[in-house]
Amino acid sequence: MVKADFEDNYRALFRRYHSNLLFYATRFVGEVEAEDVVQDVFVELWRRQEEVEIGDDIQAFLYKAVYTRSLNVLKHRAVVGNHEEMMLAIGQKRAEYYAHEDGEVVKRMEDRELRSTLRRAIGELPEKCRVVFKLSYLHDMKNKDIAQILKVSPRTVEAHMYKALRYLRSRLMNKV
Repeated sequence: MVKADFEDNYRALFRRYHSNLLFYATRFVGEVEAEDVVQDVFVELWRRQEEVEIGDDIQAFLYKAVYTRSLNVLKHRAVVGNHEEMMLAIGQKRAEYYAHEDGEVVKRMEDRELRSTLRRAIGELPEKCRVVFKLSYLHDMKNKDIAQILKVSPRTVEAHMYKALRYLRSRLMNKV
């Protein structure tokens, strides 16, 4: 077919079928995307002008092309929607996993950091305070028993405990 003849026929097809194809596409994909669907069909027809014979079957071809493109748009929406849902679900799982209030991971990290800070702070205590603190808190011994082991008065054990606890509180308060 001669290019000039094709252009005339193409314009006539466009004027004749555009509004009906747009109405048809709107039923599938809505107004926003219907125009794109119909435009894509006419662009494809223009590109394939050497292959397509504009004849009696052209109406069926155009409607079938709009139908196929509309289905592709709907499939694309579904894929995008599923992807967005999946990404949202992953984001929610991450948020739950790392949630400060309930997050086991964060709690373990904080506990590990706290234990490390506490170990360092205990290590910084003067030797007598450190020994008294460890025997009392880590070995769960009574002040009277600690006093007997260290051969000091229970009052001295209390003084060392007071000094140790005051120092540890100040160190831990700076970390919190």
